[in-house]
Amino acid sequence: MNTEKKKMNTLLSIETRNAVLLKMAMLLEQERQAIIDINKVDLESYNGEDISMYDRLKVDDSKVDEMIKAVTHLASQEDPVGVERFSFKHDNGMQVYNKTASFGTVLIIYESRPDVTVEAAGIAFKSGNKILLKGGKESLRSNLKIVELWHQVLKEEGASKDWVEYLQFDRTETQAFLEKPTQPVDLIVPRGGERLIAFVKEHAACPVIVSGRGNNFVYVHKDANKSIALDVIINGKTAKISACNAVDKVLVDSNLPDKERFMKTLISKLKEFNVEILGDAQTSKFEEINSFESDDIWYEEFLDYKIVIGEIDSNANAIAKINKYSGGHSSSIITNDEAEAKTFMENVDTAAVYHNASTRFTDGGQLGLGGELAISTDKLHQRGPIGLQHLVTNKWYVHGNGQIR
Repeated sequence: MNTEKKKMNTLLSIETRNAVLLKMAMLLEQERQAIIDINKVDLESYNGEDISMYDRLKVDDSKVDEMIKAVTHLASQEDPVGVERFSFKHDNGMQVYNKTASFGTVLIIYESRPDVTVEAAGIAFKSGNKILLKGGKESLRSNLKIVELWHQVLKEEGASKDWVEYLQFDRTETQAFLEKPTQPVDLIVPRGGERLIAFVKEHAACPVIVSGRGNNFVYVHKDANKSIALDVIINGKTAKISACNAVDKVLVDSNLPDKERFMKTLISKLKEFNVEILGDAQTSKFEEINSFESDDIWYEEFLDYKIVIGEIDSNANAIAKINKYSGGHSSSIITNDEAEAKTFMENVDTAAVYHNASTRFTDGGQLGLGGELAISTDKLHQRGPIGLQHLVTNKWYVHGNGQIR
């Protein structure tokens, strides 16, 4: 037991970590159909009405392809551990270095998504961390199958299977573990809805990276290219409703030329996807838009075929509204005015800001990171997609020859 513990706590070489990831890609391919078949049992057992949860739960060929691509790409990336960030030669002769270091043990608590068991775990593993996984009961069979593959490749590469551990806890047991962990936990990453995140933040006894809600906004400025605006809104709302980078709110400049025709076209396109449209006093004058009862709706993340469209009379007021109501995730301005775009992007307080592009690109793979552990709406220690190079802390290395102070 002591030997096993020592093996687990000693950083695995980059060669071993990469070999595990590449072998995991091979096993995912070999076990593709078995994973999909087991996932079908999870899907059949899921009796909830949450269509976004069901969408995240489902594993098909394209999802397996994404898993394989994720671990293969991770294996090709540079080792994020031991990277020199700073060096300094002290007057007394000491040589000082600051280098990246693994956190130690990362607990990932997530709902529904079996791909997290591969992609997020893979990022944490490549970063030299032990991984504790706590998935939702709705995806238990799928998750256990994938963890079984992790254990197989770890064993084949001579590493302890304890590097990836699955916690089969109910809510009460999870709360107890968060408050008084029975083993060291250095960082917790909740992946799921607002209730899960609030639960983890309330009970966690160690640092939590908040992968926050979306509730993303698109502002159609008065100088917008209307064709771009329509494409960005439709893509952001309908391409993947279960994604945290989906669009929930649209602000249309009251000074937009030919505004009524634009609104009718937008409504028509949204209705093609059966999107429920709600509006403020100005936009609900359109027959297909229902008025909402409370301004609290501006705070809501929908994860559904539902959108709110309102009017706004200036860039400054659009910025203020987004900063008040958004989840701090993503926002986009559609305009041909570069100066107005610059003002918007510098002053909107979201992790990602866009000019004439869809919020759906707020994703580690799409933004060049190769994958993501989560999308953080916190400002420490990393904001937005958390990739391989971000899932590290740092350590000071000081070399001397007897210096004292």
